[in-house]
Amino acid sequence: MRLVKNGAVMLAVVAASSAAAQSYDPRETFAPFGMGQAVNVYRGANGMPGPAYWQNRADYVLRATLDPATKSITGTATITYTNNSPDTLYVLWLQLDQNLYRQGSRGRLAGGGSRPAGSTDGMTLDSVSVAAAGKAVSVTPLISDTRAQLRLPAPLAPHAKTVVTIRYHYTIPGAFGGRTSWGRSRDAEVYDIAQWYPRMAVYDDIRGWDTAPYLAQEFYLTYGNFDYWITLPSSMIVAGSGELMNPAEVLTRTQLARLAKARASDATMMIRDPSEIADPATRPRAGDTLTWHFRMENTRDVAFAASSGFAWDAARINLPGGRTALAQSVYPAESQGADKWGRSTEYLKDAVERFSAKWFPYPWPNAINVAGPTSGMEYPGIIFDGPDDAGKELFWITAHEIGHSWFPMIVGFDERRDAWMDEGFNTFIDVYESDEFNKGEYAPKRDSEYAEGGGNPVDEILPILADKDAPPILSRADTVVEKWRHPVTYFKSALGLVLLREQILGPERFDPAFRRFIAAWAFRHPKPADFFRAMESDAGEDLSWWWRGWYANNWQMDLAVAGIEAAKDGTPLIRVEARDRLVMPATLRVSYDDGRTTDLRLPAETWIRQASVAVPVPTGRVAKVELDPDHKLPDRDRANNIMKR
Repeated sequence: MRLVKNGAVMLAVVAASSAAAQSYDPRETFAPFGMGQAVNVYRGANGMPGPAYWQNRADYVLRATLDPATKSITGTATITYTNNSPDTLYVLWLQLDQNLYRQGSRGRLAGGGSRPAGSTDGMTLDSVSVAAAGKAVSVTPLISDTRAQLRLPAPLAPHAKTVVTIRYHYTIPGAFGGRTSWGRSRDAEVYDIAQWYPRMAVYDDIRGWDTAPYLAQEFYLTYGNFDYWITLPSSMIVAGSGELMNPAEVLTRTQLARLAKARASDATMMIRDPSEIADPATRPRAGDTLTWHFRMENTRDVAFAASSGFAWDAARINLPGGRTALAQSVYPAESQGADKWGRSTEYLKDAVERFSAKWFPYPWPNAINVAGPTSGMEYPGIIFDGPDDAGKELFWITAHEIGHSWFPMIVGFDERRDAWMDEGFNTFIDVYESDEFNKGEYAPKRDSEYAEGGGNPVDEILPILADKDAPPILSRADTVVEKWRHPVTYFKSALGLVLLREQILGPERFDPAFRRFIAAWAFRHPKPADFFRAMESDAGEDLSWWWRGWYANNWQMDLAVAGIEAAKDGTPLIRVEARDRLVMPATLRVSYDDGRTTDLRLPAETWIRQASVAVPVPTGRVAKVELDPDHKLPDRDRANNIMKR
């Protein structure tokens, strides 16, 4: 094989090849990737639930009173807990997330977290009983920070049920609540109520009881059905997860008629106009309390919002198979406007329809956006956003928060440990929603979740990959400090899926595999290894090198053109090199003196044996070669991607 004639160029090629060999080791990059999770009858080698997969269940009946005078919730939770596991249980564990706001809580003392600025006394359990032999037996909870252990009066056998009844109360946090709080609008107080009842911890086949404390990361919860009743002043409008079961008792005839029209309308219809907020005729009666009854099936949680100062609008959501749901928005009068919350329901409707058509059908009867003090937070079927959000920011945050209905509300990721899955997967589907909404009105997606500015995402990720302090994606969520939470947990995780879809597998392989993963794990609890295996098995690709470089490590990529050579038979050879530890498939564009160009798709395995490879290209006098000419890859040094003869 004859190298290039110019000795200086050949010397540069040799030097570059030597440098590449020192920084890139194909045996490291392409080594088998340990998933860290055994294949068994519960979780299969193909990433799907195994033939003996099981999942415990918690069905809730909740009755609560919201008292605006004392800013408190008082309630009773009756939980029917079903042990579908093969194990006998001797204790149950509850999550008491309101205890985050206690002085001395782990979340307040954990370094680098989002500590609450204020405090409350947390959630007080006034009484707890557990059914045993048909009788309710009082038990004393063992409270440990944001968890409570209930020692069972009798063991709970496999496939048996028990009923837990808890009376409780707590003070609603103010703006310092973060994910749940109350605040004031122009006309009235607004309450965003979440984490408002004792919630069952998850018992699964990986850890048994998963009792990670609440350090202001999000949630991992057990699925079931919810019936809940909220009693509060009759002047208030309530928006809640699931379906309102007693509309005739809590709404006026006019509002019922308007809701009926909205259910048949693709255009947004007013249910309570901002001009009507102060009109007592918009409530069934004055000077008393009302109880709102909601039901939601096959969910892991419920939340609600309440205010006497809400305007309210709605529109029909069109779902696959001829099903429909209702998009709704509630917001204070100062948030109205065609460039503000007047378009919230339009944004909500479009996102739910597109996510349903592209990935998995929305399963619940309502999707609700609330403008209140808790800005940018999601719960099943309901999201809390900021009253000042407008324009592209309102669109982006609405699409993102309702996107969480898919990850982790439908696909039940463990947000406490693997926040990159729910935030990254959700930000990934946001990217395409922004491209498609109203012919790209707000494209490309550029919010705090994906990176500021209008640049190329593969360039915006480079400082993150270059920073030795940036954590890998596969870090426990609580260890990722705020500096890196959005860049890694949201942006890098989402970009990894974009690159996997568009540059590694292609949509024709990625999309069916991704849809099958969602459908298989809907209302179940997949782990990272399940996702990795599912994508490899369905898409037909060993992706060890990608999981290792992008997810398990924070490796950089530097693909380079090192020389234009020729074989003995005159065939042009283009020497390409991997000069850093991450590799990806890449396009090599060859331009000839006669004006011809040809593109060759180089697989990642181009560098599976060595850092420097001579690639044969079609015969002709080569004028220029370029790696990644369309600027699709996160290459840290693009200056060495081009070489002219």
